[in-house]
Amino acid sequence: MESVTLGSTGIIANKNGFGALPIQRINPDEASSLLKKAYQSGINFFDTARFYTDSEEKIGHALSDVRDKIYIASKTMAANAEEFWEQLNTSLNQLQTNYLDIYQFHNPGVCPKPGDGTGLYEAMLEAQAKDMIRHIGISNHRLPVAIEAAESGLYETIQFPFSYLATDKEIGLVKLCSERNIGFIAMKALSGGLITNSAAAYAFLAQYNNVLPIWGMQKEKELDEFISYIKNPPVLNEVLSTIIEHDKKALSGAFCRGCGYCLPCPSEIDIPNSARMSLMIQRAPTSIYLNEVWKDKMRKIEDCIQCNHCKDNCPYGLDTPKLLIDNWIDYQKYM
Repeated sequence: MESVTLGSTGIIANKNGFGALPIQRINPDEASSLLKKAYQSGINFFDTARFYTDSEEKIGHALSDVRDKIYIASKTMAANAEEFWEQLNTSLNQLQTNYLDIYQFHNPGVCPKPGDGTGLYEAMLEAQAKDMIRHIGISNHRLPVAIEAAESGLYETIQFPFSYLATDKEIGLVKLCSERNIGFIAMKALSGGLITNSAAAYAFLAQYNNVLPIWGMQKEKELDEFISYIKNPPVLNEVLSTIIEHDKKALSGAFCRGCGYCLPCPSEIDIPNSARMSLMIQRAPTSIYLNEVWKDKMRKIEDCIQCNHCKDNCPYGLDTPKLLIDNWIDYQKYM
């Protein structure tokens, strides 16, 4: 069984972390079954967030009886100390626990630090002193913020998108974390569904012994795929390397990662999927997206009011309205 030690935290986790964002889309019984099977199969690290609606509640319901045998990481989007304590207490209550192994600032626009006027980092320290949290982390989609956090010496873990589509700068962040003994939690290892070969994704990340991938799962067949890698981890051979190189060429340039920070859309456009539909159609069975349901969803792009909320909130600096229009034009070729 492959494992990774998360930097100075001393947390030793199975190389397959469970990303619990998707379980908010399934019913409680399905989520409970999935979470229990993950634990029983050797997965011991579960990542969630207060922002993920009922994800924390589902983890608490399914795994509270094995709390001392697993690691739980959650996140707060608090803007001040008052919100911090409210969200932390809610998370602990929902997760049916009295502590979190890692508590992370959830995609802040700037790196929280002591004395910055928000009181957020001071609240983290107080929560740690009260044994409500054990380790302080940060999750982000902005490379400059993540680098600043790594260089600050204030964070024991950094969660950042990392896959075989990563640029040299993003790989540099992973190496910086390794040098500073900071645990690196890799989200979006399948690039929001654009990477369809999980074996290649796993084998690429396995090269980095300080990286813990968290795979977003909501279906048993997805879980089974990663469970199979516990006993038989994929190796980066010539076949998988060829797949990676092909995908890097096909997916180079500006593309939507599907992070969802552009939402909510006042025109109710499904931006995370619509803004990368052209790529999704090429990489999945066409029946999934070329149907009446998706035709109606894509047609809503015409309702865009050009408010630029999506563009202003994109952590990757994408021109999201233009991406939507380009994808709608391309989609109509299939209609």
